[in-house]
Amino acid sequence: MRRLLSDSVLGLLLAFALGSFAAGQRDARKIISRTNPSYPELATRRHLSGKVKLELVIATSGSVKSARLLGGNPVFEQSALDAAKQWKFETASQETRMIVLIEFSER
Repeated sequence: MRRLLSDSVLGLLLAFALGSFAAGQRDARKIISRTNPSYPELATRRHLSGKVKLELVIATSGSVKSARLLGGNPVFEQSALDAAKQWKFETASQETRMIVLIEFSER
């Protein structure tokens, strides 16, 4: 029992340490140019609003290398991905990852 508890505590500490390292890889970079997403026609007709969460991989040049959907309203997913891929960030010495939340509300 004591060994099982010890292994569990060690596992939690390791998970915490790895989680902290991953969070450190997600440093925010200043957005230089941000394209607003288009509001889908279906969302307009149905008066919908929602959010989309994305993970962006930003190249050293500041361009978005890739965007991956993490969740959100399916009606807005493609519009959010298309817009985020056009964003430009400040340059950096290494590639970075960012989590962004794009909100859509009826105009």
